[in-house]
Amino acid sequence: MDFLEGEVIGIDKPYRMSSFGALAHVRHVLSKRLGVKRVKMGHAGTLDPLATGVLILCTGKMTKRIEALQLHTKEYTATLQLGATTPSFDMEHEVDATYPTEHITRELIEEVLRRFVGDIQQVPPAYSACMVNGKRAYELMRKGREVELAAKSIHIDEIAVTDFNAGSMQLSIRVVCGKGTYIRSLARDIGEALGSGAYLTALRRTCVGDVKVEDCVDFDHLDAWLDSHVNM
Repeated sequence: MDFLEGEVIGIDKPYRMSSFGALAHVRHVLSKRLGVKRVKMGHAGTLDPLATGVLILCTGKMTKRIEALQLHTKEYTATLQLGATTPSFDMEHEVDATYPTEHITRELIEEVLRRFVGDIQQVPPAYSACMVNGKRAYELMRKGREVELAAKSIHIDEIAVTDFNAGSMQLSIRVVCGKGTYIRSLARDIGEALGSGAYLTALRRTCVGDVKVEDCVDFDHLDAWLDSHVNM
């Protein structure tokens, strides 16, 4: 592979690492291997630090494809804790409110999820990388400033229940969706539609376009992968 000329790499991003942090590490290791100061590199779509899975990296001339790659359909697996909310809609923050769950059944969940398939409006999380007057929304929130984001049009192709534990009120789903979809916001909206609350306890991006997570580079074995792919 000629990384200086341009390649597209799928990596399996680890838990609690930002997309930029993952990119920076790969760029550092690759630049060192190639003996250059800095390999040109970008990523095609942010993945939350508390999420794992497919992160597309582009090097060299392939960075010109980033915008097109961001339009590809994505697939996620997610686990939601029903009956509670957090400010970030995931486990980055502590629970800030609890709600009744006695009325929630699998049948109700199935009925509610159907409402989210197709073209819908979604408000991004305030704790997100969305820009507000030149600043990241999460930066403003962490400084104690209130952030109000406008709803955006998104498209969801499929939502399917993969598991539901009525005892623990944990719901696992598979989501196929388009660009700009926040699964954290989807969790919040599902909780509200159920007459309760919900936040993410696990999120994994399993596919971006034709790139599946099982075909991605294991981040912990990056060096071994580069041994057989660096074109010196």
